Amino acid sequence: MNYYRITPLSWILGFLCLAIFGVNDAYSQQSGKEADRIVAIVNDEIILKSEVDQELAQYIQQVRLQGQDISFSERLWKDALESMIDNKVMLIQAQKDSVVVTNEQVNRQMDVRVQELIQQAGSEAALERAFGKSVAELRREFREPFREQLVVSQLQSQVMGEVTITRPEVEAFFATFPEDSLPTIPEQVALSQIVLIPEISQDARQSALDRAKMVRERIMAGESFEEMAQEFSDGPSAPRGGLIPMLPLSDLVSEYAAAASALQPGEISEVVETSFGFHVIRLNKKEGNRIETNNILISVDQATIDEQSTIDSLMTIRQNVMDGTYGFSDAARAYSDDEESSNAGGRLYNPQSGDRFYVLQTLDPSTYRTVLLLDNEGDISEPKPIVLPDANETQAYRIVRLDERIEEHTANLEQDYQRIEQIALQQKQTEELTIWLSEIRDNVYIEYIGVPEALSSTQ
Repeated sequence: MNYYRITPLSWILGFLCLAIFGVNDAYSQQSGKEADRIVAIVNDEIILKSEVDQELAQYIQQVRLQGQDISFSERLWKDALESMIDNKVMLIQAQKDSVVVTNEQVNRQMDVRVQELIQQAGSEAALERAFGKSVAELRREFREPFREQLVVSQLQSQVMGEVTITRPEVEAFFATFPEDSLPTIPEQVALSQIVLIPEISQDARQSALDRAKMVRERIMAGESFEEMAQEFSDGPSAPRGGLIPMLPLSDLVSEYAAAASALQPGEISEVVETSFGFHVIRLNKKEGNRIETNNILISVDQATIDEQSTIDSLMTIRQNVMDGTYGFSDAARAYSDDEESSNAGGRLYNPQSGDRFYVLQTLDPSTYRTVLLLDNEGDISEPKPIVLPDANETQAYRIVRLDERIEEHTANLEQDYQRIEQIALQQKQTEELTIWLSEIRDNVYIEYIGVPEALSSTQ
């Protein structure tokens, strides 16, 4: 059968969609009226009808927001149930195989997903309004399902990582497509970049530090921490008096966690500097490696960054590369502030495909406009502004080099072998994963309860 996979990101994004837009179809209205019941048992765990209903409603809403027409059907409901059963089966197998993920892995992936959620909602404040919860509370709520799916993903990766494909298999896969139906491959480009982050003026940094010290002094003199947070804090917790609910230390930036964990309950920290700005912290409770704090954040005025000096530095690097003083890759490793591309000599990799090439028309507007001005391979743009995809949405500047351009053409093995190989391998991996999943399901007790026979018999 065909399974669709709903990852924690999909689940969270789907929940967000429901929170913001709601689901107004007859199915969701009807399902809310029906009494809940058990629909499946996997070993000693149960799956409720309401859980399947919610999973399917979220999936339908996501697909609709992508512009596709979809509505409830028994087939979709069964797919949602089977997906949930598969997840539980794989978690059982992962436990047998001692598959684990670290807190660092969970935190790193959650940081990425939370930023995607914020972009989906429009802003951090909009996200918190949609849920009626702080970002910290959302992270805590979704942490365990997120960890479980990372475990499942790691298990699947182990299975699929053992699957290889030969050139004859790729050629055989490509030969299954009739010549008159071969797709047109749009124009693609491979790019490299060097990024510099402008320095914030010392005056602005000192001003923020002085303001944080003033706030702390007033608190130490007896003024309410909560009132000071509401009046002065630039953080999202300000409306709540700076309250950050109980969280693992690993969920907090290292400087904040170190300073807060060194306090005794009720104590106020000195001013603490992190990448977000300057903090005044009060520790409320500590339970093992979890703490509850109140926080006042004084951010540094980003409008005071030294843009011209950064632009001048990039122009010098660009000219030196063009003069042959040093290579672009060497300059990227030596100077670029973007760690990921810097380590790769400035080379950018498409996160969707994993290779060097981006479809020109799918580039973000800023990059697209920059690339349009590069006529020949090896051309380097002048410095252009960019917002880095980090928690602070850091303002930066970059130069971009056009490494390679592939014009629009009909798909063929000579130009597109790597991409065709990847598609063929993915198909083979999916087939092997389906066989493997069927085998491990045979070793798990699965019982359907009250599911129509037409559905439960179609595994």
